[in-house]
Amino acid sequence: MVARVNTVAFQGIDVLPIDVQVQMASGLPAFTIVGLPDKAVAESRERVRAALGSIGLSLPPKRITVNLAPADVLKEGSHFDLPIALGLLAAMDVVADDEIAAYTVLGELALDGRISRVAGVLPAAIAANGGGRGLICPGSCGGEAAWAGTMEVLAAPDLLSLINHFKGSQVLTPPQPALDEDDTEPLDMKDIKGQETAKRALEVAAAGGHNLLMIGPPGAGKTMLAARLPGLLPPLTPAEALEVSMIHSIAGELSGGKISRRRPFRAVHHSASLPALVGGGQKARAGEISLAHMGVLFLDELPEFSRATLESLRQPLEAGVVHVARVNAHVTYPARVQLVAAMNPCRCGYLDDPAQACAQAPRCASDYQAKISGPLFDRIDLHIEVPAVSAADLSLPPPAEGSAQIAARISAARALQTKRYSGISEAGAMTTNAQADGQILEDVAQPDDRGAAMLTQAVDRMKLSARGYHRVLRVARTLADLEASPSVGHLHVAEALSFRRIAPGNYTPA
Repeated sequence: MVARVNTVAFQGIDVLPIDVQVQMASGLPAFTIVGLPDKAVAESRERVRAALGSIGLSLPPKRITVNLAPADVLKEGSHFDLPIALGLLAAMDVVADDEIAAYTVLGELALDGRISRVAGVLPAAIAANGGGRGLICPGSCGGEAAWAGTMEVLAAPDLLSLINHFKGSQVLTPPQPALDEDDTEPLDMKDIKGQETAKRALEVAAAGGHNLLMIGPPGAGKTMLAARLPGLLPPLTPAEALEVSMIHSIAGELSGGKISRRRPFRAVHHSASLPALVGGGQKARAGEISLAHMGVLFLDELPEFSRATLESLRQPLEAGVVHVARVNAHVTYPARVQLVAAMNPCRCGYLDDPAQACAQAPRCASDYQAKISGPLFDRIDLHIEVPAVSAADLSLPPPAEGSAQIAARISAARALQTKRYSGISEAGAMTTNAQADGQILEDVAQPDDRGAAMLTQAVDRMKLSARGYHRVLRVARTLADLEASPSVGHLHVAEALSFRRIAPGNYTPA
């Protein structure tokens, strides 16, 4: 007799069905796991043996073979512990084989029989719901599994309670969907004095989902501005929250199994490696750009990142996905992010400060900014200079307008964009102006005659590429949305052009 249990393996956010087959046969006592297991799966033998022993069960002195089919798919992770244990229990007639066949099972076993949390429960639950099965998972992961649909979820704290549930002596309470309610107040724009141009650019970036680059001396407030962006962004829609949470579930970053509607904000240190930023490594894990999906990726001290790391952002910023190719895996992760970056104008940072003038200007500035390649620079919609704040600005009272008032305008502009693109793009393909492209962009962002003439002239004088031309149109459309204007006027085009610098390395102090 062969007992069978359904479980899953993960390839990116894709879920692959795995059939766990357990056979007990006569022969010398042995416990073998086959089917291309990695080290963590091979070690399941000892965890399962100890967990069964903790509840008073011992494996019979037989030849036990566990096959993880299909055998040519690499099995990674500790979540195979629980399906292997249930397969053994079914082979020992402790639980009925036909009862566990109706579930997809995943969970890690502690030596005392407790079921520990594992990554990937949410996508596994969605796959199980689509296949008409229930889900058996750790008790601490029940909150995220409950979001997947109406299927039965057995969130067991330990192996004994799961056995008792199948025997009818105990009933496991169905888990409730868990929502992460963060009571922390977001940072407020009222904290920032001066920098009116930068505040305007941040509002435009948030309203249209545009990429933003801030250039200014140390202490000008670039990081403060970026840190207040999450307080301006609208919450994720339920569909977006589920998509984002699937990535975070695979990465094991769902806090307490709770789903959040806050947009991700990932601040990455400039020492981050290429696999850490875009994904990869031996197991092709998701990188920071995928963990920031539907949110913000903040890169401070942009030129200090390695050249190869920065260049790896070019394709994901354009396509909204990142492809991680390895010898044993080819994985695709979503990566639709809003890039916000900050940098000094030169290596010392004081290019335009007469009191601390850069001794190597202008070459210091051109060499430093040239670390940002033209193609990457061209993918950034808004380029602004953030000058040093004067003592007079710091002595002023706090601004009257805070994040709440700005967020209200942003929310209204985003609502216009959602309504506009819902009828002319594929489901979920476009939600912001930053994603508009091709004929759709031409239709919704066509400027008036004066604006069109101004843009044509600017393309010649500023040497804008076709990509730069379209990004100016996108920003102009967002500026019109902030004013609830149905059309793009020449004033919108003029302001959009003011946010675009000619080329990297040509920094001119204000």
